[in-house]
Amino acid sequence: MTSQDSQSLDDSVLQIDIVSDVVCPWCIVGFKQLEQAIGETGVSAAIKWHPFELNPDMEEGGENLREHIMRKYGSTAEQSQAARDRLTAIGADLGFDFRFTDDMRMVNTFKAHQLIHWAGPAGKEHPLKMALFQAYFRDGKDLNDPAVLADVAESIGLDRAEALKVLEDGRYADAIRQEEAFWTQNGIQGVPAVIFERRHLITGAQGAENYASIIRQLVDGEAA
Repeated sequence: MTSQDSQSLDDSVLQIDIVSDVVCPWCIVGFKQLEQAIGETGVSAAIKWHPFELNPDMEEGGENLREHIMRKYGSTAEQSQAARDRLTAIGADLGFDFRFTDDMRMVNTFKAHQLIHWAGPAGKEHPLKMALFQAYFRDGKDLNDPAVLADVAESIGLDRAEALKVLEDGRYADAIRQEEAFWTQNGIQGVPAVIFERRHLITGAQGAENYASIIRQLVDGEAA
């Protein structure tokens, strides 16, 4: 599997665009399932990540995650805990460590998406995306804090000082707004949204078996 701009790929590589947010648990679950499917089918695939904000209007300090989920979806504390337990178990099976805590906060991710965009030309888009998922769900980091984001960028080999400059001057803010608008205008209202070969949209974490079946159908169709 590779992770680069799909426009630079030849026809032998399966193009997969993923619209997601780094504070969306089902986005990392869906990706890990997709990753398994890619390994199982043996295809060559290029992953391109695209921005989506679950909470574009979230206040600067964020909100307690459990309270946020209960308010947004009308769930009870018991339902919230059951969902956490289920995600933790699913994550463990996929090799991803969810560590939910009572003081975990939901935050806005506009800054994080700008940094991911910046990392693309350096070939670090995918590693940064994975590192941000871990920083939030495993380490409980505030992904709206520029210092935290710069630390994560540095951890995968990017320049920390430049990362801070990117966030300070907002040079990619307009590009992120435009891309987010493009996806919402094309019907993406929830994530993860996985687009195969720029044509076939699959929403939600579908499971490794279903992703593998989709990939095989696409490959067989192209070969026919």
